[in-house]
Amino acid sequence: MIPNTPIRTDRIAADIDALAAITEPGRPYTRRAFTPMFLEGRKWLEKAMREAGAVTRIDAAGNLVGTIPGKRPELGTIMLGSHSDTVPDGGRFDGIVGIVAALEVARGLLDRGMVLDHTLEVVDFLAEEVSIFGVSCIGSRGMSGTRPAEWLARTADGLTLEQGISQVGGEARLPAQRDDIKAFLELHIEQGPVLQDEKLDVGVVTAIAGITRLEIIVEGRADHAGTTPMGSRKDALTTAAWIALGVEELGRALASGEAHFAATVGEFGMTPNAANVVPARVRMLIDARAERRDDMDRFVDELDRGVAAIAQKTGVTVSVPRIVSDNQPMPCNAELLDVLDAACETAGARHRRMASGAGHDTAWMARITRAAMIFVPCADGRSHTPDEFATSDDIALGASVLLDAVLALDTKLQGNT
Repeated sequence: MIPNTPIRTDRIAADIDALAAITEPGRPYTRRAFTPMFLEGRKWLEKAMREAGAVTRIDAAGNLVGTIPGKRPELGTIMLGSHSDTVPDGGRFDGIVGIVAALEVARGLLDRGMVLDHTLEVVDFLAEEVSIFGVSCIGSRGMSGTRPAEWLARTADGLTLEQGISQVGGEARLPAQRDDIKAFLELHIEQGPVLQDEKLDVGVVTAIAGITRLEIIVEGRADHAGTTPMGSRKDALTTAAWIALGVEELGRALASGEAHFAATVGEFGMTPNAANVVPARVRMLIDARAERRDDMDRFVDELDRGVAAIAQKTGVTVSVPRIVSDNQPMPCNAELLDVLDAACETAGARHRRMASGAGHDTAWMARITRAAMIFVPCADGRSHTPDEFATSDDIALGASVLLDAVLALDTKLQGNT
């Protein structure tokens, strides 16, 4: 137990172990949305929510919601949560710690016989990870009214997304956007090494980086690898390699500033992909992430110019980088950041402010309410792997920060709704 709080480390550890056991046989830890294992995990969560004093339901967007009515429900709702789905062969902590910490806050209040003035809700968002339908954050986009209508017709395994939402208990065609949520907080593992490297307990998240993905096609010419002189080739691969190095150099330059930035050539395919043929064509997909939009705009502009210069130098045709997807960065609420900083001080948690380079449900909830996140350390920054690990003590300290923030907000928001 964390001193001076009702947060219990043993309950947190037991919850994580229980959910980790619900996995596809031989594939730890795999509990993908819209699968029987996911639904089994939700049954466990529903029982745990009820034991914490909540009334449970599945909302129209397919989210599992546990509600503990407040003494003055007209004040609105303080919501806590994250997601219980995993990537294939993922970890025990990504998303799960946010729900477990939220449950522990609810149990801690119950243990002390405390009822908030605001209604408290614990939520498990549907399909935060990229699902079988090829899209992510389905539940939080649904709750925030930002899920594209055309997504419902997406198909996978003979199922439409609309049918998938129905199978988990939702009603996708009904409006799901909420107007009663006064604040949303999400606890998550950092999925990076900063907190561990700096020996800190908590990261107070200032913003969730925007993600832009760009496709580049390099068109060279297939020739015999043994007979075509080196000076006569139009090698798509060497041109693509110059571009990849340019992406790395530009990304490092932008990351050297105060704001978070990262750029990765994440997909790379060439044809004909034969040892004795000069590569004829390369497709590249770039993933760029920026805390500040002007950094992303600069990246795209300089990438355009750099690609054109490389194409001119090599004599190979290169397409103008095509934006495949483009999500704006989402700042967290400044008022909540101050509350979280103060809660860290109260809990004795060494902390710093930092941006998130990964996407989270918070980014969508921030479109309809005050929203913020806290990070807890994970070993070596590893995530989306069975090796992902966070200590129960670190999670419990984060949960204590979460509890202190909820108690502060229950008072503060009454005069600021």
